[in-house]
Amino acid sequence: MMDRPEIERLLRSLYAARVGGDLPALCASFTEDAKFQIAGAGNPTPVAVTARGLPQYRPLLAIMIKTFKLNDFELLTLLVEGHRAAVHWRARIYSRITGTTVLTELIDMIETSDGRVSSYIEFFAPQ
Repeated sequence: MMDRPEIERLLRSLYAARVGGDLPALCASFTEDAKFQIAGAGNPTPVAVTARGLPQYRPLLAIMIKTFKLNDFELLTLLVEGHRAAVHWRARIYSRITGTTVLTELIDMIETSDGRVSSYIEFFAPQ
């Protein structure tokens, strides 16, 4: 099992890859069979996406990187207990489709296994 500093390093590199749009580094942060889920209170409709395993989450992450640019990323809280973590963060999310930027608060519930992320559930609410 990973200790707290190792999990913190893993998560900081995961968020750096996400902010930087580095798909290979982002995918390398996850186990091959990881669960990736997004549950958000988007306007005008909520967003709900679930992917399990590299063949499902890699295309989803690629679309996210291509569609959204994260600006002014701020990690607000990082809690680690055992192999689980909760991350509260904020960013200005720019949509390359609509051209709009929305300040968004996000909370991620993460589980780790074998040095990588095995479950990632993201909750968000635009402000």
